[in-house]
Amino acid sequence: MPSRTSTARAVPHVVAVAEMTASLAPLASPLWAEAGGVRMSAAATPDVDERTDTDEQVDQDHPFEVIVWDDPVNLMAYVVHVLRKVLGVDEHEAHRLMLEVHNDGKSLVASEPRTQAQVYVQKLHAHGLQATMRRGA
Repeated sequence: MPSRTSTARAVPHVVAVAEMTASLAPLASPLWAEAGGVRMSAAATPDVDERTDTDEQVDQDHPFEVIVWDDPVNLMAYVVHVLRKVLGVDEHEAHRLMLEVHNDGKSLVASEPRTQAQVYVQKLHAHGLQATMRRGA
């Protein structure tokens, strides 16, 4: 009886991988790249706009607003608890924000740089609250 690790089973797999690698080799050539059906030399470079893109700098400085939306699932006391825990606000402020969510359907709970706003939204989602962010005014 042949062993489980016989070369008869391993060889077809190795041969198939070797054939696939060999068939892909022309596509991976560093001298040629194919774009839109036209073969172009890798040495040819497209026109590049050398201006500095400042959108990333503006996004970092521009505040993003975190909005919590009303839902029919979470109890008011739980929403207050989550707002205190995630945003670090006091009981009175968390209660005010919760009532705004309840009465108006949404509340702007924070205005922060993009990264911090994303963290708040992720933490609010993790606690079961519906939250979004948008670029602030």
